[in-house]
Amino acid sequence: MKLNERSLAFYATCDSPADNSGFLYKRGERHTAYHRRWFVLKGNMLFYFEERDSREPVGVIVLEGCNVELCDSAENFAFAIRFGGSKSRTYVLAAESQAAMESWVKSLSRASFDYMRLVVRELEKQLQEMSRGLPGGCGGSQDAPGPCKPKPSGLEQCRERLPALPAVPPKENGCAVWNNVLGAEGRPPDASGCGGRDEEGAPRPRVSNGSGTARAGAAVARSPSTFCRLHEQYSREVARLRQDWQQKRRGSQP
Repeated sequence: MKLNERSLAFYATCDSPADNSGFLYKRGERHTAYHRRWFVLKGNMLFYFEERDSREPVGVIVLEGCNVELCDSAENFAFAIRFGGSKSRTYVLAAESQAAMESWVKSLSRASFDYMRLVVRELEKQLQEMSRGLPGGCGGSQDAPGPCKPKPSGLEQCRERLPALPAVPPKENGCAVWNNVLGAEGRPPDASGCGGRDEEGAPRPRVSNGSGTARAGAAVARSPSTFCRLHEQYSREVARLRQDWQQKRRGSQP
């Protein structure tokens, strides 16, 4: 593999963020003595300098096709970078502490493109499982493939727990009809759809009497939440009718 020295030197010393950096002790290739060097990891390239402020790196290690493992050495906190092949070189390095050694071994093991390829494959597998609804996807569902459904919000969950409400009363001529079904006596509902007027002359909804009202009251008593909803619904209707009547009354006055 051919590498351009100027490009490598610029990449090693540019302002791009490093994945890891710090002092390590590097064992020589011919001599077993260790030398303290400043190491900088960028991507899959491990640069090392004589000093921290050096302008150019002394060398570079391309972290492809290698394994990072702990090794026995005269120095403490030592680890090795081993490449496949009988003639390949093994780089022996040593950190200054246990924490530094673990950090370097972890970052160097994840620097190669082979590792990134495995991560991408694993993420693609998880994405496929989520799209298919397999365990580990959308709540462990094994139904047919489909998009993940978002969890209902707190308001929607409250609505699901509420009992079913009766249908909205029909309207005739703009007025709500509450007794639009034949009562126990068989009397038809008021044709006008309005149950009369209050002391100010405003229209008010008519409430039927008899067994139908008793049955409705018993049902409401069994369900307090239904009664509250009906009360709010009827009060809004009464307020709307009252507002319409007041507007018409103001318009008729000279």
